[in-house]
Amino acid sequence: MKQPTKLFLTKGVGKHKEKLASFEDALRNAGLAEYNLVRVSSIYPPGCKIVSRSEGKGLLLPAQIIYCIMAENATCEPHRLVAASLGLAIPRRKEHYGYLSEHHSFGESEKKAGEYAEDLAASMLATILGVEFDPDSSYDEKKEIWKISGEIVRTTNITQSALGDKRGLWTTVVAAAVFLE
Repeated sequence: MKQPTKLFLTKGVGKHKEKLASFEDALRNAGLAEYNLVRVSSIYPPGCKIVSRSEGKGLLLPAQIIYCIMAENATCEPHRLVAASLGLAIPRRKEHYGYLSEHHSFGESEKKAGEYAEDLAASMLATILGVEFDPDSSYDEKKEIWKISGEIVRTTNITQSALGDKRGLWTTVVAAAVFLE
């Protein structure tokens, strides 16, 4: 595959008595079940454009091999909160790469898991860009430093959380970034 020029973000949740089928249901809910997925590490390609899920899926064919970054989590414990989140940090300079981060958690709200993943991606990007910050400071404090530095132009996240099925079915959550040429 050439360097990706586009990507889309998606998420989903699935429930089933079998763990694998629960994962399949989550992929179906995320719109990814009909593709062969190859997981890759967490680099946002320079100049890559984020497109909508519907636009991205319109560029794919069933059974196509696609590259993605995916976070997933699962539980069969009734009422246990699970989350899967991807954070994204995009640099100001279009010729520079950014970062995506995967976060998988138990007991965290969708908002908390999403902010954590976003903070992680932005922290990784800030480190390679030479932006100094206190890693122990709050996410809001770090966001302000990154904003002032002008080096990180955008951060975002996509997160899926769910409560474990009350009957003990497997509950799986996924969040993914799908790369396109």
